[in-house]
Parts: sequence; C-alpha cells; structure tokens
Amino acid sequence: MSESYLIPAAELLIEEEIKHSRFISCVFHCGSAVEFKRELSQLKIKYPGANHYCYAFVAGAPSDSINIGSSDDGEPSGSAGRPMLASLQGSNIGEIGAVVIRYFGGTKLGVGGLVRAYSLGLKKGLPLLETQLKQIRYPGLLVCGYHQLKDVEHLFSQLDVVIEEKVFSDNICIQFAIPKCFKKDLNQELATMSQGQLIAVFKST
Repeated sequence: MSESYLIPAAELLIEEEIKHSRFISCVFHCGSAVEFKRELSQLKIKYPGANHYCYAFVAGAPSDSINIGSSDDGEPSGSAGRPMLASLQGSNIGEIGAVVIRYFGGTKLGVGGLVRAYSLGLKKGLPLLETQLKQIRYPGLLVCGYHQLKDVEHLFSQLDVVIEEKVFSDNICIQFAIPKCFKKDLNQELATMSQGQLIAVFKST
C-alpha cells in the first residue's frame, strides 16, 4: 500500500451545454459511501427538477476496488456512471465523488454521445481540481505516566502523530494514528526517552 495519496481539497463545478441539454459536473471529497449519499442529497436540493443525477465515487485510496459505486440514474445502461467512474479511477485521486446533473434539452444524444457528455466535465475538471496529500496512518496505543505526557506529546508532534483519544486513570492511555514511515522510529525514540519503559502497541490493520 502507498504511504500517501492525493484527495480533493475543495469542491469543483463545471457547467456546460451540449445540444441544448445542461450538464453540471460536481466533484468533491468523499471519505465514505455514507458521506457521498449525503452530498448527493444536498445536490438534489440545490439543483431541483433535473432529469438525471448520475454519479460515481471512489471512497478510499485511488486503487480501492471495494469502496466504489456508480449510477446511470435512468440513462441507458453504461452511458454515464461507468464512464464517470473510469475517469475518477484514472485520475489517481482518492476519496473522490462526482455527480453530473442533467437538465434535458429535447435532443437525444445516443449512448456514445452520452458517454462523451458525462465524461467531458470530469475530463476538463479533474486536472484543475485542488488536491492535498493524505498520509496513510496506522492506529496504535500507548500507556504512559502523567510525568511522561509532555515528552510523549512533543515526540508525537515531531513524528506527525495524530492523538485520537486520551483516557486518564492511574496512567494515561493514548490512542493515536501514525504515518507508516514513522512506525519503526516511534518505539526507538520512546525507548531512548524513557530508558526502555515505554512501548507503543500497534493495532492490526
């Protein structure tokens, strides 16, 4: 698995008219299928009365073949959702969703024309999409004393570790996520810092 991949950093909108039909292509960040459905619902409210809301999404890494989906939403089979999904998968961008909204203008385009029309906005927009790098992080657990917390937090900041939860009892139990490239460094640095007292445990992924 790659240690990082690009994800959308902002939404993108491309609008065009093709043979009197209005096509609005919306591209956005999509971290899960649930998140995608929520965005699709909002777009249907924002653009009411359209004839079709065709879509595709890759809700994981660019190579993810499980958390994906597409729909022709009433257009001829294979004329919208699949070509849109192919465009997203070819972009090498992860966690990405796209909805193309069509207001029918009275002229039929045929299956080939629809494939081109539903892909055109994405082909224009994807190279312009603002992106950011997402680090793949692995979950872990560390138990430390109260007197060690400040040093642990300083070390975490140096290794780009995200603290997800701290539970305070006799000791402090810290749930965190760390970039793959720093997994080995963490326990080496912890051992040096604490004379071998501290060790992080990584959860299976």
